[in-house]
Amino acid sequence: MNHGDWVRAAARLRPRTAAFVDGDWVEAKSGKTFTDTNPATGQVVAEVVACEADEIDLAVSAARRAFEDGRWSRLAVAERKRRLLALAGLIRDNADELALCDTADVGRPIADTSGMDVPATADCFAWYAEAIDKLYDEVAPTPPGNFAVIRRVPLGVVGAVVPWNFPLDIAGWKLAPALAAGNSVVLKPAEQSPLSALRLAELAVEAGIPDGVLNVVPGLGETAGQALGRHPDVDVLAFTGSTPVGGLFLRYAGESNLKQVWLECGGKSPVVVFDDADLDAAAGLVAFGFCANSGQVCSATTRLLVQRSIAADFLDRLVAEVRKWVPGDPLDPATKLGPMVDEAAAIRVQRAVTESTGTVHIGGSRRGAFLDPAVVSGLRPEDPLVAEELFGPVLAALTFDSEAEAIRLANDTPFGLAASVWTRDLARAHRVSGEIHAGTVSVNTVDALSTATPFGGFKQSGFGRDLSVHSFDKYTGLKTVWTAYA
Repeated sequence: MNHGDWVRAAARLRPRTAAFVDGDWVEAKSGKTFTDTNPATGQVVAEVVACEADEIDLAVSAARRAFEDGRWSRLAVAERKRRLLALAGLIRDNADELALCDTADVGRPIADTSGMDVPATADCFAWYAEAIDKLYDEVAPTPPGNFAVIRRVPLGVVGAVVPWNFPLDIAGWKLAPALAAGNSVVLKPAEQSPLSALRLAELAVEAGIPDGVLNVVPGLGETAGQALGRHPDVDVLAFTGSTPVGGLFLRYAGESNLKQVWLECGGKSPVVVFDDADLDAAAGLVAFGFCANSGQVCSATTRLLVQRSIAADFLDRLVAEVRKWVPGDPLDPATKLGPMVDEAAAIRVQRAVTESTGTVHIGGSRRGAFLDPAVVSGLRPEDPLVAEELFGPVLAALTFDSEAEAIRLANDTPFGLAASVWTRDLARAHRVSGEIHAGTVSVNTVDALSTATPFGGFKQSGFGRDLSVHSFDKYTGLKTVWTAYA
């Protein structure tokens, strides 16, 4: 599809706006709605139901009934697999509509939503569908006359709270393993991006996932999100978002039923460029690492640590690459860089650049919610551009002289989500990647990611892992069944 095709398709988009509970569309008891606005145009996309405690309770009750009566939790693994594969197929069949939902909601370029996010979500459901019949229980060593099996069982009702930066994609990261394991789910999408999650719930029913197993409750974080976090009948809460909000969910769990809470939070990821690196390759991918999705990525490599001897040369190459990231209409397939999530976010990030004490090599100009990517050098480790997660397309550059200094600067952060190391020296690559405290360290690339590898961090970036078979650890419990038969 070309630009005109996408514009016409967007004009025909008629998204669902009610909550999806127990297989039906539900309005809020309060009658409240919130406005879903396209950040690229400022136009209203939809007025969406604002769920509150009443709707959360309704959804959790539906999920509990579905879990306890076994319509999904006790369904044969082969049948769960078949239906999840059917859902993966329906995601692919409805790819254009799902992509348009996310592009309209948050301005993510259509080339990314249609070319990456939707296919990745379908692949995620297919991957977990294929995984579930390859996980086995364990038999423990026991004395004669005894038999002990260690089973992996679903935990019950999962509450999932997902962010707006990759609305469908990250919803899939939570839903696919939780559903594959046999749980029921109540999903609260971000208020900025509810549309694709609501359509996904509808497709799930079409794929044969029983009513009540997947419920979607749009609403505000302080009302719907808090009600889900505090609900006494939710067994697990999985969250991706900011570190402060992650802390709130821990508090909600402590003040309610001690539900398990799994957090994937913020980051301030370093990219370390040594003097023996392929500088052209590094410049291109470092630019991608902080410009993609307008820098609104928790694992974005927004701290550049470059060896002093090559700093000037590398910054010149980097600035040349950043010039290629020109904001444009998200519905144009040629656009690489869309707007930020809203104008307020763009203003906040622009202010941080203009108020910094460093040298701005490029960027920082703003037009509404569109912000030109910025590269700033001459900073100190304690400067806000270096120390704080801006969640915008800004790269803060520092220099180092030695490997030890590079490691110290890379670890000088309360976060530990991701990092990148650039060097042709294999021994150095292993040494430095081993010393950096991050959940994923990409060597000679940035933000390496696969459904087969775990994603998550250390320190204030949270704990637990999305993706890979390790994500089943969040949604299952180990149950020992010991039989004395002698």
